[in-house]
Amino acid sequence: MSSTGNRLHDTLQRHEGGLLKEWTDLQKKTTGRRMGATEEKQLESHCREFLQILRQATEGGGEDISKPEWAAAREFLAQISAARARAGSTPVETAMFIFSLKEPLFSRMRQEANDGQLADDIWRATLLLDRLGLLTTEVFQKTREEVIARQQQELLELSTPVVRLWDNILALPLIGTLDSARTQVVMQNLLEAIVQTRSDIAVIDITGVPTVDTLVAQHLLKTVAAARLMGADCIISGIRPQIAQTIIHLGVNLEDVTTKATLADAFAVALKRTGYAVTRARNAGNLNSEK
Repeated sequence: MSSTGNRLHDTLQRHEGGLLKEWTDLQKKTTGRRMGATEEKQLESHCREFLQILRQATEGGGEDISKPEWAAAREFLAQISAARARAGSTPVETAMFIFSLKEPLFSRMRQEANDGQLADDIWRATLLLDRLGLLTTEVFQKTREEVIARQQQELLELSTPVVRLWDNILALPLIGTLDSARTQVVMQNLLEAIVQTRSDIAVIDITGVPTVDTLVAQHLLKTVAAARLMGADCIISGIRPQIAQTIIHLGVNLEDVTTKATLADAFAVALKRTGYAVTRARNAGNLNSEK
């Protein structure tokens, strides 16, 4: 094992310039697109820095990348992989940062070999680079999952707006599937809006909810109950005939909750409960003639 590390270290030390050029050229071909000048300079800088880190690690770190001697290499690859994941690079492009080093490196090791140990050394070096390549893929995937999770949370928050319809009247239009995670966001946004506006009535409109099953109905009831604890009454609007039949078939009890077919009907009920009324102005019919 020591001969592997020595041979790899010596090759990196003697041929750093040539390795750098061939390595960067291979990565440019792998992307299948034309890189800008700034991107090329950044790639060359990353490759040069990693070659230096790799040379230092192979000098005394052996082949176990979990050792302290490989800490700088692990940290560098983690930073590169995470940055590429956030920038939208593909997993292949990220992994090829390591795997594309094999061809120029092994070519120089073969040129300098004059003993029967070469095959074993190249195999051990291959395993080493494979482990480093897998490390980049693991960090890349983890970062992408974090980005996706954050985007999903942002979409949840954006898809549950609380609208102030009138004094003391809020509306919460729901669009899409209502699951447990979204219910929590819906409930939190609604309760915060009730506290901030001191509203007495909240209209939950489910016109945009495609289906209502037992789970969705339970989520709605939980939201209504939480709003009542904050001193606000809820009206559910958007009850279509299909949804009404489904609720009856499921045996969901909505007797304590006011339901309406449309948001307009629910708004009219809310106005009546708060003591307001919408009337048509007497001169409304003359507006067109005045124009």
